[in-house]
Amino acid sequence: MRMIPNQPLDTRSRAELRVFDQLRACFSGADQHDWFAMHSLNLPQHEYKRFGEIDFVVCGPDGLFVLEIKGGSVSCRDGVWETRNRNGSERLTESPFRQAEGALHGLRKKLPAEFATAFVFGYAVVVPDVGDMPESAEWDRAVVADARNFRQFEQWLKKLISHWRNKDRRASKASPDQLRKLQQFLRPEFEAVMPLHASMHAIEARVAQLTEDQLRYIDVVEANDRVICSGGAGTGKTMLALELAKRWSAAGMKVALTCHSPWLRAYLEKAATPGVTVSLTNSAQVTARRAGIEKFDALIVDEGQDVLNMDALVRLDSLLRGGLDSGRWSFFHDVNNQAGLCGEYKPDAYDYLNGLGAARLPLRTNCRNTLPILERVQKALDADVGASAVGNGPAVREITVASREEAAAALQNELLKLMNDEGFDPSDIVILSPNTYSQSCVSLMPEHEEMHVSVLDSYSPRAAGDSAVGFAQIDNFKGLESSVVWLVDLCAPSVNSLLRSYHYVGMTRARALLGMIHVDSH
Repeated sequence: MRMIPNQPLDTRSRAELRVFDQLRACFSGADQHDWFAMHSLNLPQHEYKRFGEIDFVVCGPDGLFVLEIKGGSVSCRDGVWETRNRNGSERLTESPFRQAEGALHGLRKKLPAEFATAFVFGYAVVVPDVGDMPESAEWDRAVVADARNFRQFEQWLKKLISHWRNKDRRASKASPDQLRKLQQFLRPEFEAVMPLHASMHAIEARVAQLTEDQLRYIDVVEANDRVICSGGAGTGKTMLALELAKRWSAAGMKVALTCHSPWLRAYLEKAATPGVTVSLTNSAQVTARRAGIEKFDALIVDEGQDVLNMDALVRLDSLLRGGLDSGRWSFFHDVNNQAGLCGEYKPDAYDYLNGLGAARLPLRTNCRNTLPILERVQKALDADVGASAVGNGPAVREITVASREEAAAALQNELLKLMNDEGFDPSDIVILSPNTYSQSCVSLMPEHEEMHVSVLDSYSPRAAGDSAVGFAQIDNFKGLESSVVWLVDLCAPSVNSLLRSYHYVGMTRARALLGMIHVDSH
């Protein structure tokens, strides 16, 4: 017999699992494909319950039969039914036979009229752990299968079918076409495509959970006076830096949290715990004087690859109690080369920092980007951005055009599709370019009443409200992220491209959906 689904649905009932196996073994000859059984059919319309669930529905040319399964021992005293199994005892509000009969009536009311005369209908109770179910005036012996019948289950099932057919001699046998229609009605086979924006919300929820999971590393960082924490884009470095600043500040330390980018500083200022001093690395001394702080007890540097040069390290050394040699600090940096994009990186500065006896903590789990985004970054740029834990997501969208004008038209078309057809809010979307807005193809998009573009800045690194798509230059958006990113004004990504750093940063800003428009003038 065909089982739908072909494996049991989640159930704590061992008895249901045993019945599932028995039904699968029934009618293994020529009738095998004529019969099917459904496990755990939800019943929105019940004879007298608000809703119900049928353990098994068995269907074939000879009829439709509802099976109620009761595992363990079954008893009835003074008209009160009770079952007992490994999970304890349960008092039933009605007899198992009444349950099965009620479920059958509810199902018949739900069925279209065309099935009413095409099928014989019946029910039964299966108690595979009961040694010998007694006779009773309340039920026919044919509609119960105890342990004795269970050992010869197919034989019992055939007798059950004959019992109900003898009660309704007018009914003919159902045709294969009627059985197909019944199966489709009871448990339709279909594929309802999840709207992309709904899929994006599921991805966002996974990202939030994974980011929280990365906090398991914070105890390692906190336990060491000096730490170099390295990881690719999306591995949770900024979140760890903020949590560390929160813990050190709560312990009574004066904490400096620094970075190179004004945009990232604005984000850190909003996210950091009150009492933590957030500053640009190159102006940290001025920030300290304004706060009346001569020396900080602890120093945290985010996006540290932007300040890996001796001039920056000397400034930081002067701010820290005990200096970089013996003070308390944590340095979060990206392992991938971003030379020329933002700040200044010198290998000798990293060698110096690494020689100060710091513990090293590599982050290898990417908790921002979906697998398609990560695979595109790794394939095109040979960049180490960790292993994706976010899972699958929509494919990366890439469009190649011949001119900036074509790029503008293609971008507008894609943005309108995202908002009108795929359910995204404009604020979910950020356009990134290596150019300023006036030099970008974005400025060539014709005005459209349904779409507006807002040029972001360090004070508003997100579009205001839900009415505008954001625009930013790639280097400014370092350290930040967006649900949807469209990357424009670049050629196709390549490991040998002079623009590799722009591609690396731009592509890894997208959490759920990445789109790229390449201009190929050849």
